[in-house]
This record gives sequence, C-alpha cells and structure tokens, in this order.
Amino acid sequence: MGRLSLSLKAGLIPAAALVMTGGCAPVEQGARPATAAPAAQGAADATQDAAFNAFLDEAYDAQVALSPEAMTSLGIKRDYGKLDDMTDAAADRSLALAEQQVAEMRRRFSPDTLSEQGRLSYRLFEGDLERDRRAHAFRANRFPVTNSRSPMGSIPVFLINEHEVESVADAEAYVSRLVEVERVMGEISDTVRRRAAAGVRAPSFVYAPVDRDGRRIITGAPFGEGADSPVWADFKKKVTALDAPQADKDRLLAAGRDALVGPFRRGYDRLLTTMAEVGRDAPAEAGASTLPNGRAFYAAALANATTTDLPPAEVHRIGLAEVARIQAEMEVIKQRVGFTGTLQQFFAHVTSGDQFKYPNTAEGRASYLRDATAYIDRVMSVAPDLFRTLPRAPLEVRAVEPFREATAGIAFYNRPAPDGSRPGIYYINLSDMTQVLKPQIEAISYHEGAPGHHFQIALAQEIEGLPRFRRFGGYGAYTEGWGLYAEKLAKEMGFYQDPYSDFGRLSTELWRAVRLVLDTGLHDQGWSRERAQRYFRENSLLTERDIVKEVDRYIVNPGQAASYKIGELKILELRERARTALGNRYDIRDFHDAVLGGGAVPLDVLEERVDAYIAGAR
Repeated sequence: MGRLSLSLKAGLIPAAALVMTGGCAPVEQGARPATAAPAAQGAADATQDAAFNAFLDEAYDAQVALSPEAMTSLGIKRDYGKLDDMTDAAADRSLALAEQQVAEMRRRFSPDTLSEQGRLSYRLFEGDLERDRRAHAFRANRFPVTNSRSPMGSIPVFLINEHEVESVADAEAYVSRLVEVERVMGEISDTVRRRAAAGVRAPSFVYAPVDRDGRRIITGAPFGEGADSPVWADFKKKVTALDAPQADKDRLLAAGRDALVGPFRRGYDRLLTTMAEVGRDAPAEAGASTLPNGRAFYAAALANATTTDLPPAEVHRIGLAEVARIQAEMEVIKQRVGFTGTLQQFFAHVTSGDQFKYPNTAEGRASYLRDATAYIDRVMSVAPDLFRTLPRAPLEVRAVEPFREATAGIAFYNRPAPDGSRPGIYYINLSDMTQVLKPQIEAISYHEGAPGHHFQIALAQEIEGLPRFRRFGGYGAYTEGWGLYAEKLAKEMGFYQDPYSDFGRLSTELWRAVRLVLDTGLHDQGWSRERAQRYFRENSLLTERDIVKEVDRYIVNPGQAASYKIGELKILELRERARTALGNRYDIRDFHDAVLGGGAVPLDVLEERVDAYIAGAR
C-alpha cells in the first residue's frame, strides 16, 4: 500500500500507476546488497544518504510519470492533456518497473552505509514491492467499476478539482482530456467484460447507482436541455476567467463543447452500455470467497490492508470483543441521560429523533458545514498542547458535489497539493439530511479533518528529508488507524461535552469494530449481504441508508474496512506502552512526533519507531 496512495479519492488513480519506478536492470532473485567495508559498517554516511534519497526520488518520479493524473495531483504539468492508461498491460509495466528498481537499489546501496532513516526507507521500499506483488497477483479479482468507485464520477472530480486552467495551453489540455475519456472508458469497458467472462462480476446492487451517477454527468447542456452539466460548467468558468483574447476563449469553448458531445459522450455511453449488459445477470452476492481463488485473494487483501499477518478468524474475534466493550461503555451514557430502555431501543431513539437531525433543506446542509468547520477550528486552537508539529497546509470543509453523491462515501479527506495551490479538503455527503445524525458529526470531523487525516497526511508530505515515496505514500492500517485514534484523542482534548455527542463518538468507534466482524464475515465466513446488514442494524447507530452503503462498500472492496480498528488498537497499545515505560518523562507531544514524524509506515515499523522513542527518552 505504501506506493498506492497518492490520493485518497478512490478510483481516481489506478494502483498500478502509483507504484515506484526507475529505469533499471531485471530483478536478480535473492540478490542482496554487498557487504560494506568494516570501517564503514554501522556508520551513517551523509553522502551515501543523499545519493540514496536522490535514487528513491528519481524512482518515484519515474513511476509517477506513468500516470498523467498523478502528476497533475502533484502539481506537475507534464502530459497535462492525457488521462491514465487503464489497461492490464499498464499495470504489468508498472510492477515490472518496481521490480527493476528494487534490484537496482540492492546493487547500488547497502543499508549498512545508510542512516537510520535511510535504512528504514530501504526496508519500506523492499516491503512495498512485496505488497505490490501480492496485490498484482489478484488484480483480476477486483471489480473495475463499483458503487463506491466509478470512473464516470472520479474523472469529472479530477478535472474539476485538480486540472487548473491558468493559460490557453492549460485549457487546450483540458479539452484533450475530455477527448481522452473515450479511450479510458473503452479500456475500462473491455476490462469489465473480460473479468465478467472469467467469473468476476460485480454484484447486482452496483449497477443502479453507477448508472445514475454516470448519467448525471451527461445531463444538461451541452448534451441537451437544462442547466450546464458539471464538467461543462467547470470548463466554461475556467475559460471565462482566463486573461486571454476573447477570440481564444470562443475557440476554446467551441472545442470543449465538441469534445463533450463527441468523444466524451461516446465514452460514457460505451461504459454505461457495458455495465447495463454485464449487470443483467449479475449475482446478488459477491463476497471474496465466491470469486476464483477467493480465499487466497481475501487473505492477501486483508494482509495488505492491515499490514499484519492476522488471519481472518482472529480479526473476526477482535471485532466481536471490541463490539462488546464499546457497547458496555454506551450503556453507561444511556443510563447517564436517563434512558430506561435497551441499548437497541436507545439506538432507535437517537436515529429517529428529530432533535438529533438537521432539516433536509439547504439551510440544514449549511448548518452541518458550519458546525463541522467549528469543530475543526476548536481543534486547531488547542492542538499545540498535544502536537509539537502541525501541518502548514490549510483545511477546508466541503459538501460532496451533487453529481457524485450516489457513489461517494459518507465522509472522506482529499490531501492538499504539495505546492499549496489546493488545501486539504474534508468532504461530507449531504445528499439526504434525514440520514445525518448530529451526535456523530463531531467524531467524523475529528477523523476526516483535524486532528485526524489532515494532521497525518498533510504533515507527512511536508516532512523535510524524506524521499517522496514516503511523503506521498500510505498504508491503510496506519492512515485509518490514526483517523480513528484522533476521534478518541479529541475526548482527551476536552471535547464531546454533550453526552449525546460522546455517545456519537462511541457509535463511530463501534461502527469500525463492526467492520471487523462484517468484512471477515462477508469474505471469509460466507455471510450474505442481508445477514451483514442485519448485524449492522442490531449493533450500531448507523442509519439505514448508511448501513446499506457501508455493507455494499465492504463487499466490493475486501479487506479495506478492517484497517481502521486494527491500526487504532496498535496506536493505543503503543501509547500505553510509552506512558507506562516513561512515567513522568512521558510527553504526549513526543509520542505524537514519534508516530507522525516518519510519515506513513506499516504497523510493525510503527512499533519499532515508538520503541526507539521510548529508549531514547529513557
């Protein structure tokens, strides 16, 4: 996962396009670095470190160069008029390049001659290749288009949010990308059909939301009557704002219109047709165990998501234990507020009570955004008490754009642009305010915004001296574990003063514990979609809409849902270890520096970093 996470926007950038690269010789199986000369052993050679980091950055740049969309996300205007290659051949090339790089690294560098950070980079670079190999081996078991990851939604989001138009040439590149959509949708259509023929077909619930969101993009002007479609509105706005002759603007607008009604529309029509045809006889269930070599696929997915070797049965057991523990804490709050019914009745009281919801109106949506922003502002005002280092990038709260509400998640974070041109963004899906619960907003804001993902992801890319693959990479268990840890940390920062809000915090933690049970149940133990929904309904505070969206997300993305709780439990375990070992020398700011100061890492590496911090503090 370390090389697969340039952006948290699922589906925007193909995994293969974010693996490390560099022009090197073929892999030598079993090759290891040459042994350093005795006088150099154990010494950190600054010159060697600099050369090693340069190699890693060149490797990262070479791999990113395979992905025009990744370059745009990083503020690099190269291949600015292209979209990514979505074929299996592109994935093969990307992995082959990563294999070559690791072989080159082993020939040119010895970890014995590097600093501690250099040795860690060496180890992570090797480990990432192993994870890439494991993921690549099962790539044909993944669904190319799902209800939570559709290129018909992600490409417009990419163009609107990340393709800047600062010149006529930039606008021409935008038009070129509109034309490219026909190729991309064709490549994805071919993959969908090929995998369906091999027995890997997305379940039946996927197709309606994908179709709905896709058609929203090609509704309205210039495709037909009505208001401007989202992409056309964005292109017109950006071209109109250009400092350019009107003749150039007129020419660009004509070209954009032609691209949209021509190749762009044909691309959408082709993928919509493919999904409709493949979906006609799609299975109702599609857990990993129903797919070819499904159990091995799920074991690999779970290992990649958690960066552990925990077997599915153990993850399931941990989930059941956490559900019981959290529900016991909820009972205490239930009694505190004077509710006399069962916990399940209290769930119903909160989910159905109008006092716990915003109006399903524009003002209700605006109120949610104001409240979420206020929670973030409160965190920022006291953050220096718990953190020595804060991200420089600003953070904004935004509503998910209407055209992708059906396939977008409940809430999520988009990283800032490294050059400062784009802030970190905490997105909230406000499509139906009757399904939004006020008691949960505080915890979700701390998770997706501050001190959660923004404090980890934005900060990581600002760390000086780290190679780029560590600044921009990610591991699900670390990243999502930190987000969930941030929810609990906010209570220690003095928040959740309202007992219902604290109950909401526990409900979001319970939500992640339930995920351990359901992910393993669906993919390892043969649970049906209905059984998973029923367990969620009986053991959580989520609304019916969110229960359906969550379970469907787990089904089409095996393993990922388990990363949150496994990562949080490890961070809490390590914090207690540090507190116990250091006594009055323990400072939570130093602990957070140890956790965040090396960028995202697998959980075993995180444990080593914290143990080193403890040893140094002693």
